[in-house]
Amino acid sequence: AIDGPALPWRDPVLFAEAMLVFDMRSYRLAEDMLGPVFFDRGVADMIGYLRLMNLPVPAHMMRAAAAFRYNRRVFIAPFWPEIFANDRERKQSPEEARRACDSLMDTYRELGFDIALLPMAPVEERVHFVLAQAGL
Repeated sequence: AIDGPALPWRDPVLFAEAMLVFDMRSYRLAEDMLGPVFFDRGVADMIGYLRLMNLPVPAHMMRAAAAFRYNRRVFIAPFWPEIFANDRERKQSPEEARRACDSLMDTYRELGFDIALLPMAPVEERVHFVLAQAGL
């Protein structure tokens, strides 16, 4: 929004660091919330992102992934070419988006998470899937 330097197409390492801080802050804020909390991204996403970019993963990010575990179950939306679209924030090509999804799945598995792939179905069906998988 402010055209700063921490954008993935300008400085991927700075972007990953900024997102890591944001994810850790979100985790801490959620600790005081009642009931289930769902996160759009997690600390492990930044590890998968750096790997996708063929950049080294700093040791402190691996420590963060161990410390900020959220839940063992992780929901991942698989690459879905029929609904893929670019916008102001999403500048990836379809192939990059597919590789990003693969990198995230590999990273979450390596870190000991159980992956639940969201069905390629209407939003309402995906919501029901998530709630059922979460026991809600």
